[in-house]
Amino acid sequence: MRHIISIIVENKFGVLSRVAGLFSGRGYNIETVAVGPTLDPEVSQMTIVTNGDDQVLEQITKQLNKLIDVIKVVDLTEKEFVERETALIKVAPPPEGRAEVLRTAEIFRARIVDSSPKTSTLQVTGDEKKIAAIIELLKPYGIKDLVRTGKVAIARE
Repeated sequence: MRHIISIIVENKFGVLSRVAGLFSGRGYNIETVAVGPTLDPEVSQMTIVTNGDDQVLEQITKQLNKLIDVIKVVDLTEKEFVERETALIKVAPPPEGRAEVLRTAEIFRARIVDSSPKTSTLQVTGDEKKIAAIIELLKPYGIKDLVRTGKVAIARE
């Protein structure tokens, strides 16, 4: 089962390594990890996406809570939440395909963040399905490069 885990940690050296070590020590892969500061610069928010058995993830959650630098751990999979990811997609369409790339960007509410005579770089934000859909539509126009952030998520009230 896929789990999205939100972890509030102290913004200190080595915290990410210790958190990742708990997953690797149990033989679980981290699909994506996103880390960033919160309103308090001494605290960071980690969002980890992984696949695994509920019982093992419960053990990992308990062990995460025991780490000194971990303030709070929440498995968002069990709650209502909002998730998003961002992708930067560089395409190199032939001249006759440039207009279609722009139309596709408009349909997906993507922004052109860089343009040159041969390439355009699009920024798109949304859920995993939206990102996958625009990638599939842009493939025929020659994707030169692709970078994705991984998920960030927040619980709903």
